[in-house]
Amino acid sequence: MSTLEPWLAVIGVGEDGWSGLSAKARDLIQSADLLYGGKRHLDLIPGGEGSAERVAWPSPMGPAVDQILNQHRGRRSVAVLASGDPMLFGVGVSLTRKLSPPEFWVIPHISSFSLACARLGWPVADTVLISLVNRPPEQLLRYLCKDQRLVLFSEDGATPSVVAKLLTQSGYGESAFHVFEHLGGPSERQISKQAATWTVKQCAQLNLIAVQCIPDASTRPLSIAPGLPDNVFQSDGQLTKREVRAITLASLSPLPRQVLWDVGAGTGTIAIEWMRVHPSSRAIAFETRSDRAAQIRVNAKLLGTPGLQVIEGTAPSAFADIEPPDAIFIGGGASTPGLFEACWGVLRTGGRLVVNAVTIQTEVKIADWHTLYGGNLVRIAISRSVPVGRAFGWRPMMPITQWSVTKE
Repeated sequence: MSTLEPWLAVIGVGEDGWSGLSAKARDLIQSADLLYGGKRHLDLIPGGEGSAERVAWPSPMGPAVDQILNQHRGRRSVAVLASGDPMLFGVGVSLTRKLSPPEFWVIPHISSFSLACARLGWPVADTVLISLVNRPPEQLLRYLCKDQRLVLFSEDGATPSVVAKLLTQSGYGESAFHVFEHLGGPSERQISKQAATWTVKQCAQLNLIAVQCIPDASTRPLSIAPGLPDNVFQSDGQLTKREVRAITLASLSPLPRQVLWDVGAGTGTIAIEWMRVHPSSRAIAFETRSDRAAQIRVNAKLLGTPGLQVIEGTAPSAFADIEPPDAIFIGGGASTPGLFEACWGVLRTGGRLVVNAVTIQTEVKIADWHTLYGGNLVRIAISRSVPVGRAFGWRPMMPITQWSVTKE
């Protein structure tokens, strides 16, 4: 069998099982040599349909995916069963990533995401989908704002209770909270309450959560635009202040799916705000002090970026064996011998590097680097109003010299 012929079929299955599959999907299952799927999916396919060897997914699934791609590719006809739309947080993404389109069929079923929106009358295009399967629930905090609609794929039967508690603790206890069990099947059930009044500890293992966010009267929603208030971060005072942070993020130019290194991260403000701009963006925070590294992890969870990777260690020795970044911010230790050279060496071509200098010594260094590598030098001088008796006056913050450069 040629590797350019379809040898792999990834088939979405709903709770309605075999009866809900299209004729094409049934044909692909019946003609397969191997049929992979979760036990629940395999049980939905009648025993007499096809002669394929049935293989239940192991835990973790990675080795089985590798086996399909490395041992069966182009040699055996393989059908894989998945929930709903296999390309929506499904195994279809992992399987087709390294294949050419002529090698596979993907036959989607209606997704539980679309079904939930249909049940509630929510426009799909205006609803945010978040998977909590093998992912920390705190990621949903990034999306909280008035009337935002969220659909959440649950990890297990305890997930609704965890999410309801998280929403309540975050000032969104009044949110409309819907849980769908066995959506699309004969056992479908919907439970609807406010998040703060949710008392069900254990739902069906197969469930989905839909939330319409309603903030409490005292809750202040946080924008995803760079420049969060300083007081939303837990800090010992070592943080890039709000106004400078907004300018710094603009210079770093966050883009989807790109990676930032925040070197000398302090409180982690730059890395956290980088990840809040685009959900697919990633960041690594390098911090020497263990107490500050712990503080970064707390801030990342509270502000909806629990995926932020924190590395404790002294730069540049901490850079070993880490994927090259698309952008680097040097917020602390820029005058450390060899640090800039190490950062510049690992930065991808076309990547952006930003250094904020507070001390004269660091200013001297970035002036030299500017001469050698080009880029832009900007002087940032911010003043904030403070009470002066019964009136107000201006108190200047320490001025910042910022150097930003693109690696050509």
